[in-house]
Amino acid sequence: MAMWIQAQQLQGEALHQMQALYGQHFPIEVRHYLAQWIESQLWDSVELDNPAEEAKAKRLLDNLVAELQRKAQLQGGEDGFLLKIKLGHYASQLKSTYDRCPLELVRCIKHILHSEQRLVQEATNVSVGGAMDTLSQRHQQINQAFEELRLATQETENELRKLQHSQEYFIIQYQENLRIQAQLSSLSSLPPAERTQRETTLQSKRATVEAWLTREASTLQKYRLDLSEQHQKTLGLLRKQQTLILDEELIQWKRRQQLAGNGGPHEGGLDVLQSWCEKLADLIWQNRQQIRRCEHLTQQLPLPGPMEELLSKLNSDITDIISALVTSTFIIEKQPPQVLKTQTKFAATVRLLVGGKLNVHMNPPQVKAIIVSEQQAKALLKNESTHSESSGEILNNNCVMEYHQATGTLSAHFRNMSLKRIKRSDRRGAESVTEEKFTVLFESQFSVGGNELVFHVKTLSLPVVVIVHGSQDNNATATVLWDNAFAEPGRVPFIVPDKVLWPQLCEALDMKYKAEMHSGRGLSEDNLVFLAQKAFTSSSNNPEDYHNMTISWAQFNRESLPGRNFTFWQWFDGVVELMKKHLKPHWNDGAILGFVNKQQAQDMLMSKPNGTFLLRFSDSEIGGITIAWVAENPNKPGERLVWNLLPYTTKDFSIRSLADRISDLNHLLFLYPDRPKDEVFEMLTLVYGNAGVITVNVSGRFTTPNPEPSGGTPTFMDQTASPSVSHPNNFGVYPPMSDAMLDADGDFDLEDTMDVARHVEELLRRPMANQWSSQQS
Repeated sequence: MAMWIQAQQLQGEALHQMQALYGQHFPIEVRHYLAQWIESQLWDSVELDNPAEEAKAKRLLDNLVAELQRKAQLQGGEDGFLLKIKLGHYASQLKSTYDRCPLELVRCIKHILHSEQRLVQEATNVSVGGAMDTLSQRHQQINQAFEELRLATQETENELRKLQHSQEYFIIQYQENLRIQAQLSSLSSLPPAERTQRETTLQSKRATVEAWLTREASTLQKYRLDLSEQHQKTLGLLRKQQTLILDEELIQWKRRQQLAGNGGPHEGGLDVLQSWCEKLADLIWQNRQQIRRCEHLTQQLPLPGPMEELLSKLNSDITDIISALVTSTFIIEKQPPQVLKTQTKFAATVRLLVGGKLNVHMNPPQVKAIIVSEQQAKALLKNESTHSESSGEILNNNCVMEYHQATGTLSAHFRNMSLKRIKRSDRRGAESVTEEKFTVLFESQFSVGGNELVFHVKTLSLPVVVIVHGSQDNNATATVLWDNAFAEPGRVPFIVPDKVLWPQLCEALDMKYKAEMHSGRGLSEDNLVFLAQKAFTSSSNNPEDYHNMTISWAQFNRESLPGRNFTFWQWFDGVVELMKKHLKPHWNDGAILGFVNKQQAQDMLMSKPNGTFLLRFSDSEIGGITIAWVAENPNKPGERLVWNLLPYTTKDFSIRSLADRISDLNHLLFLYPDRPKDEVFEMLTLVYGNAGVITVNVSGRFTTPNPEPSGGTPTFMDQTASPSVSHPNNFGVYPPMSDAMLDADGDFDLEDTMDVARHVEELLRRPMANQWSSQQS
């Protein structure tokens, strides 16, 4: 209800815009009397483009009608009688209007609430610090420019009416002059005396009229020239305003939409853009009609001078302006997926921001979608190709634009498209199929002004990478991320720099990571230094050393990391997938350090008490996380070592959670730096659950392999802990390990041993009750 209280305090144009949101489709009285209930409903949770959401929308409609009926029944007394009847009528009206299309009610109310919020925010115009923020200043400048244009258009309208009245009077006087001349011509039949008298009077009258016509003709010509100059100035203001809205605001919206593909903030503000574009369309059309009326007046009364050329130029200019507006405001509201898998359903929505204002919906246009290659997109933008040749076949690729009266939007919702096949071009050099870019082209044709102007409009989607198998998704996502992050506005399709500064890539990676974690905890300065070390095979811990370094596309996702069979991006994306699917709560809680290498882990843990552990991402395996901890060397009393478990992966966590696995390892006591593990992981288990997995506390009893000779480097072992910090066993599960289990690097061989988690999995496959009984006996 707080929003409605603020909305009622709007004034001037903002109040007028707020009132214009309501009508028969949704009466303002319903908003007023159900304000609290309306604002408490989860309207944004309904996906308008998903037919499966219709049941949810129907429940909201039924609840709204029931709430209105309840409110009506509460009205009593003489004063409440009329309100009771009115609210009951509105309940029946809304039920009748939206019962067959409940999603339209949701669309209507979402539009109203978002518009009210925008109007209130614009009216407030003050940030927390008391200073007007940049966005509000820019919006205020645009609104002031619209007011100037409105006044200028009104002034030319007034001047045009004066010109029309003056010209009509001029024509009347001109006709009077012709009548006098006709009378003079007819005097020859009169007697001389009478003829002379009448001739003198008529000639005097004709002289007076002709003198007035001569003066008035000059005045009319001046009026016309002055009016054309005013129109030229107005057209200049319109062009400037249109450039600001289309070349700055709309381009920024498209840029935000592109960054949203990398996890940036969702691109809002489209309704604001539509309101501006509609105002532009209205003003442009008014000025065009005025210029057309000027042309008509000039044809009606030709006068010597340059008016025909001036009006022809004005008409051409205003047509160019409206053409640019219409073609630029045919946009993609909801982009198709940028990684597009063949034989998979996908959706997209296109919208004409000026469709409602120009009454395009009176003859609803059809939109067609086709997929084109990068080369075909270049040719289309250079106007080298007027025929839209396809590079594949999209099923269900035709859709009629629908007008939604409640929101005033004209859009086409492609809900069930599917890419049946794709035709690839010859690849260049080392380029793989997941580096090849396509785009979905949407095109349509419609007319405005009673077929006065016909427009053929086209718009290209963001680049898409076509894959045929899920295994290609990782590399395709890399292509999309690089393009979204580093594409320049107005580029030739789809050119991106081959190299970028490292901080630029850091910004893109941080945006992606935060979006996938759904939290404000992104990549810290230390995390980014770790990533720089991995990308550049560097050992520097100084962030400043990387600020001016550049990273190439090849370093990002074409060349494998030294000694590995995967690229930098493949490693990073593996981390993101692991965290997103299984470890998000632990990251957001700060339990996972992650971006720490073995040497750093050793340096950090050696200063901590035995049993202190940390979680770090595996260097050797994609999407792996390992546990490192410090403990006594059982073969050398007094010596301490840092140990590392073999990495856990998505496959492991789909069977058993991280919290359970850590709980099983009794030798792990404190999460780095000094947090008791039970406080951290038991709390997270309570909050997020264990997906029904049985928890069994198991500790390991291992013999420790012989350490390195005196003076050597401590052995880093990818298996479980030293007995010196183990708690007493509940039951023995693991046999002692021999040196034969170690590989050449001192790590455990994955093929010859099993980590604690896998032992627990084996244990869980056995009949628990029988095993427990046998051990008790």
